[in-house]
Amino acid sequence: MTRPPATRALLASALSVTALLATAGCSVQDEPRPRWFSASASASASGASPAVEQPAGSGAALTEAQARAALVTEADLGEPWGPTRGARTWRDGLLKASTEDRECQRLLDALYTEEPFGAPKGPQATSALDDGDTDAQLRYRVAAHPPADVDRTLDWMRSLPGRCGQFTAATTRGGIQGVEVRDLPLPPVGDARQALRVTLAGETEEGELTYLTMDLAAVRAGEETITLTNAGLDEVYAEVTQQAVELGARRLSEIRKQGRAQI
Repeated sequence: MTRPPATRALLASALSVTALLATAGCSVQDEPRPRWFSASASASASGASPAVEQPAGSGAALTEAQARAALVTEADLGEPWGPTRGARTWRDGLLKASTEDRECQRLLDALYTEEPFGAPKGPQATSALDDGDTDAQLRYRVAAHPPADVDRTLDWMRSLPGRCGQFTAATTRGGIQGVEVRDLPLPPVGDARQALRVTLAGETEEGELTYLTMDLAAVRAGEETITLTNAGLDEVYAEVTQQAVELGARRLSEIRKQGRAQI
């Protein structure tokens, strides 16, 4: 898949994920890299910004306007990303599925609803974007959740590659899918974080093979939580997930510094 030669706004404004992951002592294994990634990451490394400052929990949640201002949007990702055109058919066709293990079922439910922490307890804002080249869909949410609840959910997510590394799931239409769950490294942003890469392999009623990839990433930053999903039947770039989380955490930190100043 050939990408436009133009440098993306996201990659220009974010720190080099390659450098951050090296600092954290981890790397993404066996993931295809889009052509724009290596050149842009090198340029970013040559003028690296200071380390991401962690938002401090002030005990006061963001206003809804501040949550909206903290979102990652199509202006950050650049072409070919744009506002979503609506939910893809694979959401109901592949993510509405059941399995015997309760924790693995909880994961499937979280992937379908895109809400691993449940309904937000306070102000929240969401952006939903489509990749015009690959038809991937990205959903980014900033919301207030009790920090202790968030940390428990992040611990649960960390357990899933061991608990649900490989399992089978039946869709509501009777299809059987093989599911694989792996850790996805994130830059060291926020107060706590975890990401997973989930792949679901199966076939349609007509016998056509399907291969859905879905990243689920979450970061707790002070009193707020960032939740991101990035999914599709074609290429789903881990670098987009990682750098969107990094840029979003930096933006949330800046908004947090403003306190409750009117936006």
